Amino acid sequence: MNTQRLMKILLAPIVSEKSTMLADKHEQIAFKVCTTATKQEIKAAVELLFKVEVEAVRVVNIAGKQKRFGRTMGRRSDVRKAYVALKAGQEINFSEAA
Repeated sequence: MNTQRLMKILLAPIVSEKSTMLADKHEQIAFKVCTTATKQEIKAAVELLFKVEVEAVRVVNIAGKQKRFGRTMGRRSDVRKAYVALKAGQEINFSEAA
């Protein structure tokens, strides 16, 4: 896989109450990913950027909602989330990854 493409796959980690609970309980990390990313690309990108071993990747597509912006109706953008399960003993430290 192309390393330039892999660098653009992961957009941001999702930091919320639910994602923190997943990280503690199931050793899973949530990421906002590119809408065209595949599971294999997400796995390769996480292993390349964070130097960890990935066990499984689950992907969720979330459709954007219709919202009113003043007088006009608008639409929020679609989001693709990836839940990455790490192998036992692996962890990602976001402060060192920068």
